[in-house]
Parts: sequence; C-alpha cells; structure tokens
Amino acid sequence: MTMDQASGLRHWASRQERDLVGCPTHVAEALIALAGQVPAASRVAVARREPPAAQLATSTATLLIVGLPAPQLERAREPLAHWHGQGRRWVGDPRRWQLVPVSADSPHLPLLAAQQPRWALWVEADAESFRRAWRLLLALAEGGGPGRLLLLHPPGLRRPGLLDNLQQAAAHYLGVELVVLA
Repeated sequence: MTMDQASGLRHWASRQERDLVGCPTHVAEALIALAGQVPAASRVAVARREPPAAQLATSTATLLIVGLPAPQLERAREPLAHWHGQGRRWVGDPRRWQLVPVSADSPHLPLLAAQQPRWALWVEADAESFRRAWRLLLALAEGGGPGRLLLLHPPGLRRPGLLDNLQQAAAHYLGVELVVLA
C-alpha cells in the first residue's frame, strides 16, 4: 500500500517523541526583565490590539524565533528582507526587528507566549529540517507555547509541499497555526 506525502508525514508525526534541547537561561531572563520594564497598563493595551501596519513598519518589533541558534540569528532577516522587497508593508525595515532566540523547552515558555505576540519557527531547506521543525512544534505545544507562528525559511525554498504538510499536521495534531508565506 502506498501513502501520499501528507499521510506519511501524519503517520510519522504520530510516532515521534519530544526532542529535548537546553534552554538558554540568559535569553529567558532578558525577556522577563524586558517585560518587567513595561507598565502593566501598556501590556494589556498591546495584548488587546495590534498596531496599524504603518505604525508597525516604523516601530521596533520583537520576533521570538524557535529553531535557529543564536549565532545564526541574522539569517532570519533574509526572509524578512525578501518579503519587504516583494512589497509586504507589514515587514517594514527588516533591520527594525529585534530577533530573540527561544528554546522550545524553556520553562518560561507559557509566560513568554502570553506576553509576546510575534513568534516564528525556522525551517531549513534540507529534508531533515522538517523532522526537527515537527519536534520543535511538539515541544512548543506540550510546553504551553504560542498557538500561532510565522514559518521562516531561507528565500527560494523549493519544498512548498513539505511546508504545506507541516502546516496541515501542526493544525490537525497540535492545534498550532503556521503562517506560511512562500
């Protein structure tokens, strides 16, 4: 019996266990300290409404990224610059984004998910990266992580079917929305 690619991914996903990775404590502490500097009234106001696209394009925005080690964090600006070049106004200046690496098994994950509205999952171009991305999504779901993530990948990724499969599996099995901009 043959399986299509999506059913193969669903079958594989149902058999996987959580992949444990160490949490960089300094990152979590820095985010908690940043959250403490903002008055509670401001946090509530931000949580209720998103800034207009024009305001977002000029202000600094924090993007928490799962799946990309801190030394490679600048690679996440590549898709932002690519989308900016395509005229996607919400990106604004790609340099304005404050990129913060977060471990999927951070003990601070529920707090960060409640305080930070912008999250991304990094997926490389190799086939193994989809397995890594699925393990990260499992860890995020089990750890109280965000329910919506922007899927970041190197520009020109030639695996749109695998991105779609990952998006569908995350929604079906984990209740996580992956926003894919190809």
